[in-house]
Amino acid sequence: MDKVILWLFAALLSVVCNTVQSQTLTSRVLDSVTKEPLPYVTVQLNNKGVITNEEGRFSFLLNENVVETDSLFISCIGYASIGRPLNEFTENIIYLSPKAIELNPVIVTNKNYSADEIIALVKNNLDNNYNQELSKKRMFFRDSYFQEFNKTDYTFLKSTIEELNKKFLDSVLDILPKKSSYYTEILCDLYGGHNKDTQKIDILKASELYDKSKELDYENLEEKFNEIIKSNIRRDSYFKIKSGLFGTKIKGEDFDEMFESEVDSTDALALQKELEEKKKREEERKANFAKYRKKSIVGMMQDLFYMEDSRLDIINKSRKYDFTIKDFTYMGEDAVYILEFVPNGRANYKGNLYIDSDDFAVLRLDYENVKSLKKFNLLGISMNQFQGKGKMIFSKAANNKYDMRYLEQVEATKVGIRRPLKIIEKNRNVKGRNKQNELSVKLDMGTVGTNKRELIVFDSEDIPMTTFEAFIENNSILPTYMANYDPEFWKGQTIIEPNQAIREFTSDEMIAK
Repeated sequence: MDKVILWLFAALLSVVCNTVQSQTLTSRVLDSVTKEPLPYVTVQLNNKGVITNEEGRFSFLLNENVVETDSLFISCIGYASIGRPLNEFTENIIYLSPKAIELNPVIVTNKNYSADEIIALVKNNLDNNYNQELSKKRMFFRDSYFQEFNKTDYTFLKSTIEELNKKFLDSVLDILPKKSSYYTEILCDLYGGHNKDTQKIDILKASELYDKSKELDYENLEEKFNEIIKSNIRRDSYFKIKSGLFGTKIKGEDFDEMFESEVDSTDALALQKELEEKKKREEERKANFAKYRKKSIVGMMQDLFYMEDSRLDIINKSRKYDFTIKDFTYMGEDAVYILEFVPNGRANYKGNLYIDSDDFAVLRLDYENVKSLKKFNLLGISMNQFQGKGKMIFSKAANNKYDMRYLEQVEATKVGIRRPLKIIEKNRNVKGRNKQNELSVKLDMGTVGTNKRELIVFDSEDIPMTTFEAFIENNSILPTYMANYDPEFWKGQTIIEPNQAIREFTSDEMIAK
């Protein structure tokens, strides 16, 4: 009888383990006192980790090597860490308790450093504290772009083409979305070190989330515009585009594409040529997608605070900043200095540094700009990059050096145009008059664009140069289009959990259905 009970228990345990192995742990981390969500909390399992999003949400893929007795560690600066077996996490909400500050005697006695002395120690320990060797990093990248037109005014002055009238121009502005958002997500492996010119990317999966119905509106408008142009202008004309004192010239042959006839379906050679051109464009799109995403990711990593040419030169050019010890806190059992930095001259950023009191590694950096980063205003055209903020989070690897775990960058720019615009068609081959047609308007338009980029590294391993050199970029992945967020798309993968705006995104084409 005892053997039967033991056999049943073993079978039950096997079912439980298999269930654990095949599922994704999804939860939300909250402050135990305020019940508010805790963003940017580190969640680690078997030396792999994720970060909670701004709503405190995380999901963790439990692979075939995970057993229910493996411990999940959850830590956040200023809170008591949690470390316990997976089978004890039975609720979909996890609470972290604020940790009272009990100053480590080492900090308040024989190592009573000033803020400047702490920064000097950080600088002296940079090479020892951070991994900068060749590595292969599994990472997830999310690029969120938002655009809003806050002004779309114009004054109609003149048009000699009947169809290019105020009614048509109004229809153009009606189609123009006043607000739009676009999300790109990719899971990839990045091979390389810290030299931006020696990075290779292997995109494993990608998605795009946006409203494609807007593209159809643009295509219909383009077809209508093309018909107007074909009916009213001559192919041997040229165009003068003038805006105030400035002008440029466009040859009529630049419009040849809109005059081309559709390919005859019975012309085998023409069809073959069109198919070859389409295949070529598809290959170029794949290469450009991978190339652009790699450029974005590498660009973010080049701004790590310890990189030589980083915009965030807080440590390497510390003379440009004033530092103050703002507070002390804990990261697990480790005491952490919180240093506030502000520019003492022409530097662009202010923020906080969280510095380990033992090895003087920067565990986290939060920053925001104190003035416009780029500004331009001349002859009715203006640009103002008024926001640039973000954060960096690092965690200790098995070799006791720190790896980048999470990066966030948010940039916002205002662009405006307030000036006249005149398009004049001219033709030297028409007798009697050189000027054929004219369209004249005054523009008064403004837009705000915001880019939020997030990058999380789940796993990092050092690799030899031979492995790096042997890897060849394939660039065969294109993003899968989604008209609304599909939680099944990333099922079986560990990612940064989507926020509410992404989860609830629905395009007009889905609403119409």
